[in-house]
Amino acid sequence: MAEDRKGIRIKSDPSGEVQVAEEVVAIIAGLAATEVEGVASMYGNITKEIISRLGTKNLSRGVRIAIQDNSVTVYLALNIAYGFSIPAVSQKVQDKVKTAIENMTGLTVAGVNVRIAEVDMKAE
Repeated sequence: MAEDRKGIRIKSDPSGEVQVAEEVVAIIAGLAATEVEGVASMYGNITKEIISRLGTKNLSRGVRIAIQDNSVTVYLALNIAYGFSIPAVSQKVQDKVKTAIENMTGLTVAGVNVRIAEVDMKAE
């Protein structure tokens, strides 16, 4: 692991230690959020099609991670597609992001806070 990246310890035992970079947790959150129908993109990001060509590193845009006492709080800023229910899409995003982070890292997610930054009038 690169020394300049802040890591989150997810395992430590006699066989060794496992850490995950905060950016990895942010990418997991961004990817999970953009898989929900009605999410046009992460705020500050371009469309999903361009993201798929550029790689997943851009998915950490619009995501902030706060760590306290071995639990993670996620702050997401999303662009929602016009015509979708903001409360319904937000709930799906919260559930999907929490599940993805907990399943992939073993970390406890204390909360997933969603902010709808823009309505995308071009999204389907």
